[in-house]
Amino acid sequence: MIPTLPLGADGPVLPALGLGCMGMSEFYGETDDKRSLLVLRRAHELGVRMFDTADMYGNGHNEELLARFLSEGGRDSALVATKFGIRKAPGEYARTIDNSTEYIREACEASLQRLGVERIALYYVHRAETGRPIEDTMMALANLVQAGKIARIGLSEVSDDTLRRAHTVHPVAAVQSEYSLTTRDMEAEMLPACRELEIAFVAYSPLGRGLLSGAFDLDALSESDFRRNLPRFSSSTMEENLTRLDTLRVIADRREATPAQVALAWVLAKGVFAIPGTKQLSYLEQNVAAASLRLSPDDIARLDRAYAPGSFIGERYTAEGMKGVNA
Repeated sequence: MIPTLPLGADGPVLPALGLGCMGMSEFYGETDDKRSLLVLRRAHELGVRMFDTADMYGNGHNEELLARFLSEGGRDSALVATKFGIRKAPGEYARTIDNSTEYIREACEASLQRLGVERIALYYVHRAETGRPIEDTMMALANLVQAGKIARIGLSEVSDDTLRRAHTVHPVAAVQSEYSLTTRDMEAEMLPACRELEIAFVAYSPLGRGLLSGAFDLDALSESDFRRNLPRFSSSTMEENLTRLDTLRVIADRREATPAQVALAWVLAKGVFAIPGTKQLSYLEQNVAAASLRLSPDDIARLDRAYAPGSFIGERYTAEGMKGVNA
């Protein structure tokens, strides 16, 4: 059974395991809408309720894909979270960050149309624009709440200071950032701040973009898979990072689970939401099974020690991808 958590102080209680949908449209090699719809339907059958997308995933394609899923019967029980703020050309990785009031209104209307909904359940600032006061961005979003266009406001990859300033303007329901055994920066300030302010934390890439599967093969990646260009996944760096997985494998063997399941169970044990992404039914079902895996305090302590912050080397994004991170 998937554990549940509240989505912010006054939000609904939801299963803590959601589904990241980005790879169904872009960044992780070839896509297949028919197969992705099967995964979306199965996720809903298994109790997943948070489906995470963004307007820049496939330049709107991902939202349109989710609209097809919602039209089949998931509209009343699925919570779709989407994001705005990153502008990029189709097929390009280069991007600019735009949090202007005019663009926020424009982006929101476009997402509403693509999703086929009257109100967005959770609307994230995908990246905060450096130099633009977060207070201005939050006021624009607060106006959309008042207008009934969005239900809740979220922030992604922001600093602790930005979160606190934003929260004084309008309640922030959720913060989304990368968090896994490979990436534990959030534990220093962000996770404590979220707990203090009663803001949900949503961990994306909780499996380290596949690195924590224990069976990662760089050579098997599609030429269009963006991980080929990430510093953490370069040949020499990847080789060293893969040597660090012994503790994860030992615990997985003892628990009769996969390394990926143990890594995901560790994230969920921290009392946060997790939205692993997948396009494969088998991986989806393994991830849902991981939500029922209860690690012992000793397991968690061993993983904490073995994968202390900074254990894995290499930046998680290129310089282009780091735009707006920790703004």
